[in-house]
Amino acid sequence: MNTIVRLDLQDEYTLSELWSLQHKAYRLEAEIIGFNEIPPLLETREMLAAVKEVFYGCLDDNGDLLGAAAVLEETPGKLTVTRMMVNPEHFRQGIAGSLLEFIFRHHSAMEQFIVSTGKLNRPAVTLYTKHGFVPAAVEEVAPGVELIEFYRGGQL
Repeated sequence: MNTIVRLDLQDEYTLSELWSLQHKAYRLEAEIIGFNEIPPLLETREMLAAVKEVFYGCLDDNGDLLGAAAVLEETPGKLTVTRMMVNPEHFRQGIAGSLLEFIFRHHSAMEQFIVSTGKLNRPAVTLYTKHGFVPAAVEEVAPGVELIEFYRGGQL
């Protein structure tokens, strides 16, 4: 049975596990969308430890980090899911969906949830659509690389 907990980025072991997971997951997204400069791939452990986002991790019974998500309330009442990552060895096991549902419950007072992903990242687009997000905007972040921003109302 997997458990979702808030991650303490000041704990060296947790930080190291998260940094490693982030690189595994975002390297694959970089390949899918054809863009290697995804911000999480450029972060050092020190940079990750200093971010303002709140991280939640999905742990298995052994305490291994299977996936993680980060959120940030940039505007009052609007929560952005800034990162979503799953260990590639655990793809298609419902981990990202569980993390999203946890965020919706844990932050149920939010008016709106926001997330974005590479337009070519079909698994992520499918995940967000399945969980009630609707496409709101497309932005070209580099030649031929488009991000889709999705919105979802709160208290669904």
